[in-house]
Amino acid sequence: MTAVTIANRQTQLANGLKLAYYDSGDNAGVLPQGTAAVLLHGFCGSSAYWEDVLPLIGGLGRVIIPDLRGHGLSSAAIEEVYAMEAFADDLAELLGVLSVERVCLFGHSLGGYVSLAFAEKHPEKLEAFGLIHSTSLPDSDQAKIGRDKAVNTIRTEGIETFVNGLIPKLFAPEHLNALENAVKRVHEIGYATSPEAAAATALGMKSRKDRRSVLENLEVPRLLVAGSEDGVIPAKNTFTSEGKNVSQVLLSGSGHMSMIESPAELGNRISAFVRHLYVKK
Repeated sequence: MTAVTIANRQTQLANGLKLAYYDSGDNAGVLPQGTAAVLLHGFCGSSAYWEDVLPLIGGLGRVIIPDLRGHGLSSAAIEEVYAMEAFADDLAELLGVLSVERVCLFGHSLGGYVSLAFAEKHPEKLEAFGLIHSTSLPDSDQAKIGRDKAVNTIRTEGIETFVNGLIPKLFAPEHLNALENAVKRVHEIGYATSPEAAAATALGMKSRKDRRSVLENLEVPRLLVAGSEDGVIPAKNTFTSEGKNVSQVLLSGSGHMSMIESPAELGNRISAFVRHLYVKK
């Protein structure tokens, strides 16, 4: 493990990208052979975002956590815009390389946008689906202006200046001091993001489409997790779908980073959600 990722393996995709990822291997658990729990991190993050959740879900079976393109130890594509569909294609190819046929897919923030694009393109690969502090809504006009400002800051002042402005917004205010070391680590993870990739990712998030219908029409169980203190994506924007196959969870006191702010609660929720799926079967 390095300081900025928990990736323990790497593969080269057909497009030339080197994708780093954590793979627990085929551990015994409730997940059947050929099925894995896949966790996707947020913007300027890495697989290390999930390290405190891993002990809570390790008993499920195989767990795979990629560093998305341009993040962590994964290489950056030379493209002006990283569309959410491109991230989804990276994931689909990785799963093919690893002989994973079905996934319980959970995406945090940016990872949620990627998960929705994957769900739209590959619904047959889903066993279960989760949005963690994410939304099926597109960017608002105000948010799109914010993306452009982010790109300008990254390109003119550098990734560190951008990350220094971003990270304090991700945590509940009381956690900025209470979790000082963890917040510092998140800064270091962010600094490792390729500036070009960060700008291209911001533009990709800006141009992503409305996927409320994708989330609503999925036939698999869905877990929607929001934080009561999330100043980035409010609960109402996460809870855009409801019904007997949808579980809505509001984590009290958590900001946008429950995998770091409330890892035990989030991990237990994910574990129980997946276990219930296979108990029913």
